[in-house]
Amino acid sequence: YHPAPLSERTPPDTPVLHTSVSYSAPVSYTIASGDDKGYFIIHSSSGVIKTTKNLKLEDFPVTFNVRATDSSDAAIYNEAAVKVEVIDENDFPPVFPSSLLEETLAENSSATQIVQLKAQDKDTGRNGFLTYGILNGHGLKFRINETTGVLYSNTTFDYEEEPTEYQVVVYAEDDGIPEKKRGYCTVIIRITD
Repeated sequence: YHPAPLSERTPPDTPVLHTSVSYSAPVSYTIASGDDKGYFIIHSSSGVIKTTKNLKLEDFPVTFNVRATDSSDAAIYNEAAVKVEVIDENDFPPVFPSSLLEETLAENSSATQIVQLKAQDKDTGRNGFLTYGILNGHGLKFRINETTGVLYSNTTFDYEEEPTEYQVVVYAEDDGIPEKKRGYCTVIIRITD
């Protein structure tokens, strides 16, 4: 048996699978081996397998053996393997070490690197794979490398003729399933004379 994968958020007492045998006498079902951490229980007469507790992603996949035994003769039985997999849910949004950064940029500097932003995501796999973007780039004055998180200026600034402070809101977005999650950081860029 290979039932549909379970979410890591599957609550206890959730039906997973209905096992059955083709046999002319009553049978009793048990989990014979393999469920070392006790995640599952089987109903002795119906063969329905349910979860017993919250699932830990790192413990899966689990393969265990279900045994159907003749109710009147314990020497007559058969076993089948059950493989259960668990899907990692997108539990966490990306997080920047600080939600606010302050940087300076000298006026008349050519387009240049300002700061590298680095967010963390506690999820694994694609749920923890991050890309970076800018919510407000003040026109095209700033850009970010979507892979590395490096924030750049795209132009030169004039201290006397333009604003001397810019607030650029940067986001990190994961590639989560079923939904993507974002974390944000505001970078205050002060133009110096």
